[in-house]
Amino acid sequence: MHNSVPDETTYSISTDKTLLDIPLIHAYLSGSSYWARGRSLATVTESIEHSLCFGVFASGGSQVGFARVITDSSTFAWLCDVFILEEHRSRGLGRRLVETVVSHSDLAHIKRILLATKDAHKLYQEYGGFLPLAHPERWMERVP
Repeated sequence: MHNSVPDETTYSISTDKTLLDIPLIHAYLSGSSYWARGRSLATVTESIEHSLCFGVFASGGSQVGFARVITDSSTFAWLCDVFILEEHRSRGLGRRLVETVVSHSDLAHIKRILLATKDAHKLYQEYGGFLPLAHPERWMERVP
């Protein structure tokens, strides 16, 4: 048995927030992700409200993936909270999601899109054109 790349009729990607399964997103982020473990439902809900969001949906309408972009819509964007549910991986959905995000009309003119990843460098580099920071010594973070 092999996993084939899904076609447009099998999975779809939408930025319509009314389609998002917020309890599913919260459950994944707070329980399964390494970057948002323990994040509250209120925080997930508010973060979705203030972001450009991409939902990945199976043909029956159930949500199987997600990505969120925080942006000023002019100069800067941060890609985060990207996931595909385990049972839908190895079907090209991560690739399609990243390609869809970086080609979205609201982001096409933005010169700098950042992200952080522990284990998906190749995916983001190959399908999104992301590279390691040219000057990481210039970047700082505040973690209260």
